[in-house]
Amino acid sequence: MRAMKRIVILISGRGSNMEAIVRAARQERWPADIAAIISNRPDASGLAFASAHGIPTAVVSNKEYPTREAFDDALQAVIDRFSPDLVVLAGFLRILTGSFVEYYAGRIINIHPSLLPSFPGLATHRQALAAGVKVHGATVHFVTADLDHGPIVAQAAVPVLADDTEEILSARVLAQEHLIYPSAIRWFVEGKLSVDNGRVHIATATQ
Repeated sequence: MRAMKRIVILISGRGSNMEAIVRAARQERWPADIAAIISNRPDASGLAFASAHGIPTAVVSNKEYPTREAFDDALQAVIDRFSPDLVVLAGFLRILTGSFVEYYAGRIINIHPSLLPSFPGLATHRQALAAGVKVHGATVHFVTADLDHGPIVAQAAVPVLADDTEEILSARVLAQEHLIYPSAIRWFVEGKLSVDNGRVHIATATQ
């Protein structure tokens, strides 16, 4: 019998991607346990969702630490209490230090609302509209020390329409995020992902 993978999810707000992951994991009966939901904000509404679904929660407030390094050290200590096989960033609004990312190398994953390497950083939908691109989307990737870079696991594209606003485009992209992020995490927990020279390979049933 395949060993259950333990997943810790980090959020800063509602955590709609976290909700999609939790629902998919339970409905599809992944060989995984959502071990904890951790937020850097005590008022993150996603914590209530986690508690309502019987998932342990924790808060590590970045406001209580004088430096990024001190915060990341405290966060790492809390994460490790849950012995995760995978750390999932789901709207976690903190730039993590290189040492933190290196500690979890190969087992920390993020979703970014653009087709990386285009439009890293913030305000991705505004960037896309300003650039006049015809296609936008979202990217699931392994996290590295380079912000919004790292081996790409999955992407989803959406059209950019003439009358799009940031809000309309964001909603269209978010709907795709809720599909590709759970799928990518399921591949991880089923042992289907491998990385070679910065490229992610996904094992198929015939391999």
